[in-house]
Amino acid sequence: MNDLLFFLAGLFVGGISVFFIMLRQQKAMKRITEELLHKSTEDRLAEYERLLKQLRDSFGSLSMEALSKNTDEFLKIAKQVFGDQTRMNAKTLESKKELIDHSLKSMKSELDKVQEMIQQVEKERKQSFGALSEQLKSSAEQTRQLREVTNQLTMALSSSQMRGQWGERMAEDVLRLAGFLEGINYLKQTSGANTSDRPDFTFLLPNNLKVNMDVKFPFANYLAYLNAESDGEKERFKTAFLRDVRKRVKEVRNRNYINPADNTVDYVIVFIPNEQVYAFINENDSGLLDEALRNKVILSSPITLYAILAVIRQAVDNFNLERTAAEILSLLGEFNKQWEKFKGSMDKMGQKLDDARKEFQHLITTRTRQLERPLVKLENLRTPDGNLLKSAGTDHPLSDPE
Repeated sequence: MNDLLFFLAGLFVGGISVFFIMLRQQKAMKRITEELLHKSTEDRLAEYERLLKQLRDSFGSLSMEALSKNTDEFLKIAKQVFGDQTRMNAKTLESKKELIDHSLKSMKSELDKVQEMIQQVEKERKQSFGALSEQLKSSAEQTRQLREVTNQLTMALSSSQMRGQWGERMAEDVLRLAGFLEGINYLKQTSGANTSDRPDFTFLLPNNLKVNMDVKFPFANYLAYLNAESDGEKERFKTAFLRDVRKRVKEVRNRNYINPADNTVDYVIVFIPNEQVYAFINENDSGLLDEALRNKVILSSPITLYAILAVIRQAVDNFNLERTAAEILSLLGEFNKQWEKFKGSMDKMGQKLDDARKEFQHLITTRTRQLERPLVKLENLRTPDGNLLKSAGTDHPLSDPE
């Protein structure tokens, strides 16, 4: 950015310098033109005097009277020649002046273009400078916020209680990310059977098994290592930090976090709530992890804890599926049995419905015709005036009783 400013400033100063140089050259050309004209006149007079001197030297033996007579004629010729030469010089100077004026106009046009470009560059510089100023303000604000967060984190890590709370918060974030629910997949700050030790987290496994996890971890010497200024201090704090880690592994192993009476597995998890610290331990003391495993202690970072939780979640899901498989098969068998009964009842109902349909069809056809046949015969026995006719085998018609 400084190089661009220097370049623009140099370009602006160079443009102004060219402008003043052009003005100076224009004045210098006019002065040179006048000097050339004056010098040309002086040169012609000197040439004239030189010719006169040569004539005096060449014709010194001639009489002064003859020389005086020819002097007027010679002067006329000299004046004519001098006038022609002066007019030619004036024309030459005029053409040179026109050329100089044209050059000055071209230079002025180029200078205007340079000035316009300088103005455009200056405008863009102001815009860029404004944007850069806003970015610098934003960066300063972000730096201030980052400094505040760093100071707060440093203050939090300087207290053992705050470090424990921070570790629990990190562990809860990983548990939430893995889909674990308190009271279903894990318990918090719950003591086991026949012991007063309370692990920070207890994960529930299949067959009523459990695995405990402790999130308290020593950071004091690690922070001192980061803030140390000399190599000697760094080495001393690094050694002390690794010693604290080994001591913490032994403390966890000696507690009742591995308790067969409480159905715990043979391992306990120690959570390191920072990937950088976990990598630092691997880099500076790789044998520490192997030693911890031999002591049934698993050191885990947030990423490795997520992998462990994923394995636990899959194992629980597989166990639940296996445990319910027999029940599912039994329910399927019962369902099949009831389905067969349902189909039998439906077949019986279908048969009964079919018989009812046939009986109904018989009622509306044969039985109905049989019932309607006597009615038709009765209707046929009536006379046109509505009286009943005599019955078959009689000679008198039947009359309606009144």
